[in-house]
Amino acid sequence: MLQTKRSYSGMVTAPHHLAAQAGLAVLSEGGNAVEAMIASAATIAVVYPHMNGLGGDSFWLVGRAGSAPVGIQACGRSAKAASRAWYREHGCSTIPSRGPLAALTAAGTVDGWQKAYELSRDRHGGRMPLSRLLEPAIGYAADGVAVTQTLHDNTSKKRAELQDVPGFADVYLPQGVPLAVGARLRQPRVAATLRQLAQAGLSDFYRGDLARSMAADLERLGSPLRLSDLEQHRAALVTPLSVDVAGHKVFNMPPPTQGLASLLILALYARRMAKEADGGDHLHRLVESTKASFRIRNRYVTDPDHMARSAAGFLTDESISALEKTVAVDHAARWPDPTAQGDTVWLAATDRNGLSVSFIQSIYWEFGSGVILPQSGVTWQNRGTSFGLAETDINRLEPGRLPFHTIQPAMAELSDGRLLSYGTMGGEGQPQTQAAIFTRYALHGQDLQSTVTAPRWLLGRTWGEENNNLKVESRFDPAVIDALRALGHDIQVVGAFEEFMGHAGAIVWHPDGLLEGATDPRSDGVVAAR
Repeated sequence: MLQTKRSYSGMVTAPHHLAAQAGLAVLSEGGNAVEAMIASAATIAVVYPHMNGLGGDSFWLVGRAGSAPVGIQACGRSAKAASRAWYREHGCSTIPSRGPLAALTAAGTVDGWQKAYELSRDRHGGRMPLSRLLEPAIGYAADGVAVTQTLHDNTSKKRAELQDVPGFADVYLPQGVPLAVGARLRQPRVAATLRQLAQAGLSDFYRGDLARSMAADLERLGSPLRLSDLEQHRAALVTPLSVDVAGHKVFNMPPPTQGLASLLILALYARRMAKEADGGDHLHRLVESTKASFRIRNRYVTDPDHMARSAAGFLTDESISALEKTVAVDHAARWPDPTAQGDTVWLAATDRNGLSVSFIQSIYWEFGSGVILPQSGVTWQNRGTSFGLAETDINRLEPGRLPFHTIQPAMAELSDGRLLSYGTMGGEGQPQTQAAIFTRYALHGQDLQSTVTAPRWLLGRTWGEENNNLKVESRFDPAVIDALRALGHDIQVVGAFEEFMGHAGAIVWHPDGLLEGATDPRSDGVVAAR
């Protein structure tokens, strides 16, 4: 059984142990939490390549107790050539989920690292050279890493739809079959790309030799992305959304992410809180709060420049009270609403001075578009598949538009001064797992690691499935499952530790300097502490 890890001098949690250790090494050398996270982010892009990479997007929350965190929005816009008419001309009734036509948004994550690096230096005394922060990732890409069970399994499951996508088979099916668990995965082109970034600067990804190389490859393969799309990309500092939840201040990212839904779930649940965690009443009230929140998300959340109402307007007492009236306590409301997939990594770091980072990085589906650029070795995301081609779609495709994002890191300043950084991978399940962790820990007083290890649930579709029912892990008490069925929930009991339930984690900073950390037994992660 995993135990909550505790220390006083710095902590990193990540869903792969090498990424956590890379960040801890930076803390041990005197780096701050932001610098540690850059090292961890670069490393996990190499060691968990099916979940994230240089060709994806990311979001950051950076803060400390006593002041509101700063957000970094590092997501790319759709190509200027990517119009609904362009896709119809290419014979598409929907945007393809794989291949070059799925690679239609700029990759924002590397510029997110740059924005974080500048923030570290300007506001938090950061001094570490970029070359040092990228060093572990370069080494693992060049020398190789052991293939994890999750990488092997995802390669096997998605082989049929990816094996003919340009570049995929050369990396992940080198002998015509998926790499075995424990086999050495070397990525020499990614190592060379990271060396280029360490030497030329991260902006080379957008406005340098690397940008020109990637743009040429993307165009040659048939993507609508061009060099000008990369050149115009900029990560941005943004103000996080926030809401009071039973006296605690909870923060999340604004649109185009679903951070609004995560905050609404907690705000609604706090008004109709169960007496204890993990009983049928706890799950039912959170699931019904999720349905109400997702309806708002599905109707309104898109590129903030195109939203009919501001996201913050949904977080007023008046709006939450009105939404609360739609939450059923005594029965399960119908749930036909469409849902989404997602593959992501969430990480956190806190240094000895209390500076904390909640960070998430993604290529959307497992392996993203599947396209691996021949010169740079970069795997490009398929985040643009969240766009629709219908005129009436709230997230309809238009040139230069931000796509809807499932990913969103969370942070909360608790009423007693503790600072909780938490999050998970898992697409549609992210707000639900965040709600499980926060309510178990902050509202019902559970031990931190227990909140992550405990059985979870997911309302909606998962990878490769078509139903929108409520999936619950088999470790729940059968009486809880019976109670949910009696309330009208369509229940599907799944395995004990299902990967599609997410790879969650958390770090808590206490006012006396104590750090507590948790990692997910569903992942390959650890809590690394000093």
